[in-house]
Amino acid sequence: MRGALGMGNRTSDDGMARRLLDSSAQLSYDPLTEVDWDTPLDTDFHGASPEWSTLYGTAYWNELTDAQRKALTRQEAASVAGTGIWFEMILQQMVLRDIYAKDPTDDTVQWALTEIADECRHSIMFARGAKKLGAPAYRPHRVALELGRLFKTVAFGEAAYAAILVAEEVLDVMQRDWMRDERVVPFVRTINNIHVVEESRHMKFAREETRRRLARAGRLRRRVHALLIAVAAYVIVTSMVNRKVYANAGLDEARALREAKANEHHKSMMRASCSGLMEFLASVGLLTGPALHFYKRAHLV
Repeated sequence: MRGALGMGNRTSDDGMARRLLDSSAQLSYDPLTEVDWDTPLDTDFHGASPEWSTLYGTAYWNELTDAQRKALTRQEAASVAGTGIWFEMILQQMVLRDIYAKDPTDDTVQWALTEIADECRHSIMFARGAKKLGAPAYRPHRVALELGRLFKTVAFGEAAYAAILVAEEVLDVMQRDWMRDERVVPFVRTINNIHVVEESRHMKFAREETRRRLARAGRLRRRVHALLIAVAAYVIVTSMVNRKVYANAGLDEARALREAKANEHHKSMMRASCSGLMEFLASVGLLTGPALHFYKRAHLV
């Protein structure tokens, strides 16, 4: 893309955009018809793979009944969906702002519109899924919401694309586990499968745009954007599971928060899920010392 986010050479950009458009035409989904919205929620299933629960492996988890564990993972899955909606709204605004007044016959602009359409459908899909899981509309805390408002206004070029990549890659790894896990309620598995398939195209484009923008970035811009991306990653990851999920699952919120914060198993799951992402960021020079500080605080490295 060109403009505020930055577009590279038109021929190479359009070549990738055309391939992504062709892929989208061949393999895309309509969540309204693909997801089973009508069958009542079966509470014998988890909402997410239990190993991804923030309490899995803790003393508190060992005390929970099977029904309590399932109730918790359903609330946690709904919270992750809420965070996904929040960041997809940020993404849509950044991309739409970038292509404003651009040539709509350009394949790259048409791919941008396709990506926005994908994200819009995903947001609706996540919202309906969270509601079916019996959860409230989980939102990030106020500070995160305001930081998101600032980020979508100031981010451009590699900062915007790499932040998109961070958010989507973290979700991608956990959702690949959930969509294959027969312990997870079937409609959530379908939602995860749709998101994984369609986001793979978004992530490919984000990686290529990040590399292209950085090819022309000076040392100062690279270091500033490396820090901005890391802060965005920290806010996104620490907003994934709302503290209210524990009370809404019938647990002691204060104790659950303490044990979740100290849960080394969950931290190791997050680090493992981000190993490929961290390798990519290092390969393009975005894993600076100050950036590493925030990735470590978010338990991504």
